[in-house]
Amino acid sequence: MRRLLPEPAVDLDPFEAYGDVPAGREGPWLRVGMVMSADGSVTDEHAWTDGLGGDADFRVFRTLRALADGIMVGAATVRTGRIGPHRLRPDLRARREAIGKPAPAPMIVVSRSLELDWALPLFTAGESIVVTSAAALETTRVPAHVQVLAAGQDTVDLTQAVRDLRERFGLAHLLCEGGPVLTTSVIAAGLADELCLNLAPTLIGRGHHTRLLGDLPTRADLEPTSVYVDEGVLFLRYALPHRSQRLS
Repeated sequence: MRRLLPEPAVDLDPFEAYGDVPAGREGPWLRVGMVMSADGSVTDEHAWTDGLGGDADFRVFRTLRALADGIMVGAATVRTGRIGPHRLRPDLRARREAIGKPAPAPMIVVSRSLELDWALPLFTAGESIVVTSAAALETTRVPAHVQVLAAGQDTVDLTQAVRDLRERFGLAHLLCEGGPVLTTSVIAAGLADELCLNLAPTLIGRGHHTRLLGDLPTRADLEPTSVYVDEGVLFLRYALPHRSQRLS
């Protein structure tokens, strides 16, 4: 990976490049990580992300996961059956342990309805936490081996969820991988500190587009902080407005 901005240009290791989360900060740090085609789709022709950024994108994808305390995904993404437990390559496991994170990050599934397949490996073969509402828990039985966090009464209160994930589970550095509904909600709630957008050098074409975000209630201006390139993929990092500004 080569850094283009900030100057001077230099070759970087992704783990070092993205491992600059502010230390000692108060409150959670939430990073959104997404890949997108050059014509604006976050899915390929098969309605997934595999055909977009290639090996370069996967390296950063694995790195962002290895750096995180918890990985957030939306229920619709989980229902595809293509999301499994967090698995670490040996090299990333060693580097994760070196920064004081001995175990793979738990998968955090955000679901308002709890309409989930509890037999999926995501729930049976790795650590997971389901974030839902109190109302959903009153009507749906969750298997005893699945950790549950109720945040909000009738719908999921993401602000409360992020706070409780830090205070109750010790998950201070969160990575949100989407899909678009969850990503939109996280940004609209003023919870995202950084958007890591990987721009793949491909055009998906008409009929295969899935938007990065839904409809945000207000405009949010981003601050570009870094640009990297690797195998033709542009890795763009943006800081979102200060939390107090986003919630005003």
